Amino acid sequence: MEPSEVEQLIEAGIDDADATVQPSRGVEDDHLAAVVVSPAFEGETIVSQHEMVYGALGEHMTTDIHAVELKTYTPEEYDERPEP
Repeated sequence: MEPSEVEQLIEAGIDDADATVQPSRGVEDDHLAAVVVSPAFEGETIVSQHEMVYGALGEHMTTDIHAVELKTYTPEEYDERPEP
């Protein structure tokens, strides 16, 4: 599954989400890294935020995607994070 397809699934499944998905470095094609920013994450635990992303990906997590390294943020958290 192409990273752009995964971005579309996440953005369609989570209100006002902005997703950036790339292949994980140095691993197989079915391993992805995603940064997801959404106001829907406000007040949610990290576990709940990740569950929201997995819910948006649905059955693709068992058929097309082996693993996703997730970083989830509210818009405020994303703006305040240290630059890499």
